[in-house]
Amino acid sequence: MSITVEEKARLIKEFAIKEGDTGSPEVQVAILTSRIKTLTEHFKTNKKDNHSRRGLLKMVALRRKLLDYTRGKDEARYQDLIKRLGIRR
Repeated sequence: MSITVEEKARLIKEFAIKEGDTGSPEVQVAILTSRIKTLTEHFKTNKKDNHSRRGLLKMVALRRKLLDYTRGKDEARYQDLIKRLGIRR
């Protein structure tokens, strides 16, 4: 249920604020969003996989916390991030 190394590298390159940036909230939210989308597709065929569903809920909660942090620090960065990722508030 993980993302590929190439996908992760692409997300880091696309959302990094500066060179070598892997820890900014934008990068973390982008990687979590990719993992959430992958798991959502997995649940379309594996409806009874409750162990993975718990992991999904934890990822969604972590993404929400990171988005709230970004919104509290800089509203413009938050708006740009949710627009680029195509997620709702």
